[in-house]
Amino acid sequence: MHARMGILALPALLATLVACGNDAPQQVSQQESPVKAEVRIAQSDLGPILVDQSGRTLYAFTKDEKSASACDADCIAVWPALTSESTVDAKDGVDAKLVSKVEESSQAVYGKWPLYYYVGDKVAGDLNGQGVDDEWFAVAPDGKLVKKTV
Repeated sequence: MHARMGILALPALLATLVACGNDAPQQVSQQESPVKAEVRIAQSDLGPILVDQSGRTLYAFTKDEKSASACDADCIAVWPALTSESTVDAKDGVDAKLVSKVEESSQAVYGKWPLYYYVGDKVAGDLNGQGVDDEWFAVAPDGKLVKKTV
């Protein structure tokens, strides 16, 4: 009798466990914003370009318009935005008048270009994102895109 009750209760128990399994918190793959970000100028094989405080190349996306990002979630997974919780500082000759931040997203902007990293760049000075899909380019100190290739 007890064995029969256990067998009858098993489907209900399994259904409960399956339903509970969907309540697990979802992890969002999002780069944490540093408290403060810096934009600097570095010499590269492309000439002078913008980099962050660690020397990582900063890129612009040609589909962005009016300082607004056109990069969706799939795009951000490959091209994480340069973000900052507070300020974005201009250093080493960067034109401070061209540096700003989109308040809603905390993304740094230079001139009219929101700034991004490329996940394929592993160390400071890498330029692996340059010219990708003919839409991603390093940014020059004057705020123009550097369309040369390495």
